[in-house]
Amino acid sequence: MDEQTRRALVHAFRNEWASVFAATVRLTRDIDLAEEIVQDAFAEALTTWVRDGVPKNPGAWLTTTAKRRAIDSIRRTSNYRTRIQLLVESESLGDDVDAPRRTGDGLVHAVADDTMRLIFMCCHPSLSIEAKMALTLRLVCGMTTKDIARCFLVSEPTMAARLTRAKRKIAVARIPFRVPGALDLPGRVDAVLGVIYLLYTIGHTAPSGETLIREETVGEALRLARLLHALVPEEREVSGLLALLLVSDARRASRVGEDGRAKQISDQDRSTWNQEMVREARDLIDNNFRNNSTGRYTLQAAIAAQHTVAPTYEEVDWHEIVRLYDELIGLWSSPIVQLNRAVAVSKTSGPQVALAIVEGLESDGRLDRYQYLPAIKAYLLDQLGRDNEAEQARTRAFELASNEVERDYLASQLHSAQPR
Repeated sequence: MDEQTRRALVHAFRNEWASVFAATVRLTRDIDLAEEIVQDAFAEALTTWVRDGVPKNPGAWLTTTAKRRAIDSIRRTSNYRTRIQLLVESESLGDDVDAPRRTGDGLVHAVADDTMRLIFMCCHPSLSIEAKMALTLRLVCGMTTKDIARCFLVSEPTMAARLTRAKRKIAVARIPFRVPGALDLPGRVDAVLGVIYLLYTIGHTAPSGETLIREETVGEALRLARLLHALVPEEREVSGLLALLLVSDARRASRVGEDGRAKQISDQDRSTWNQEMVREARDLIDNNFRNNSTGRYTLQAAIAAQHTVAPTYEEVDWHEIVRLYDELIGLWSSPIVQLNRAVAVSKTSGPQVALAIVEGLESDGRLDRYQYLPAIKAYLLDQLGRDNEAEQARTRAFELASNEVERDYLASQLHSAQPR
């Protein structure tokens, strides 16, 4: 396959999957069948585009191909109406009678967006939060089960079983998958926030592959965060998530050097940080603090913003970061949050105190598949002069990492547990 075709396929998969899937679901009203058909359409593109060249509008080509396959499948299946159905009130999602309305174009524009529509549809309150996020990443974002499993720190068979159960529940319980009405929106916002945050995380540090950052995925997460903010601007945690994504992505240009290696935050060129994004993020954070609306995303954004406030890395206020982490843990006691807090504690109370926290999380077992736990442990052990134990932890981190840039980073310069 020539490079132009390969790039076109990759770009189409990352940018067109959701709209192609949405169009196919409208016809099949069957999750599994739609997913299979869309995958077949991309497989057909692999051979056709190589032979005939990349079409002028790859998304339209894929949608037409998938629709044709869907119609053929329905015609072949005489009892297709008894199949597991994706229950939609209207034949066309675009004509959904339950679609909410609001004066102005914010709500209408957001709900008309295929990706945002599908995310809200997948985030039905009858599903568990893990099922909502995993199902959305699979169906809306087209992620592999393997990569989704890495995001949730579980094995691939475990995640495959979760996805199967979620789809089965949709079928058995006859959960109506449609755009929620205005009164139902708040009940789904938390799950949608979680999906967008996880999508950004996947783009910020790709779970696998040869690049650290998936720029298209990051861009899509930011786009969705802005759409959601336009949809429900009164929800403070929505602005908190947008702030977190902005302040994190502001450092994108400095995270990887010209040699392709990941750079520690202490070595990053702060002059390359996007100050417009930083200012926008800080305005959102400050507004939430003024209104006493400091949920988990706002606090995470405030923590990340501490690095942008300090003129240099040496002037970062680690005591304030620890204080913010303590507040965050009071709201959301995630083991990953506790691990990140340990890094800040090492700056204020020393490596021994931080190591005790890390070892407690290690014995807990929930982060067994998370490469940053042994990476941070190695960093702390290095500071304590426990070289042999540090090397063992460093080796474990390398074994767990699947992104090639991260593996290179862990293998060659794992002597600091700082954000990248």
